[in-house]
Amino acid sequence: MSSIVIIRLLKTSILLGLCLIVTGHGLIVSSYFTNQFGIKGIITAAACIAIGVLLSLPTKIYLTISLGSVDLCGLKFVQTRGDLIAARGL
Repeated sequence: MSSIVIIRLLKTSILLGLCLIVTGHGLIVSSYFTNQFGIKGIITAAACIAIGVLLSLPTKIYLTISLGSVDLCGLKFVQTRGDLIAARGL
């Protein structure tokens, strides 16, 4: 697979993970859902949040690493001791 397809797939995974996190939070906050389903409703909402976190965090790390090494006009940006420098041909 090309890197564009991988990045698009990872961005979709992040979006789906964030939607699951928000859905799980909404289910926990909703008193109707927790009253009607009891402990199984809380477990379901917590599972939504957990799956959302599992989908979103690793992809953010991969995208940060892959997009952080972008070569802009032949310059590679390197961070050394807190200073950001641009060096040619590193």
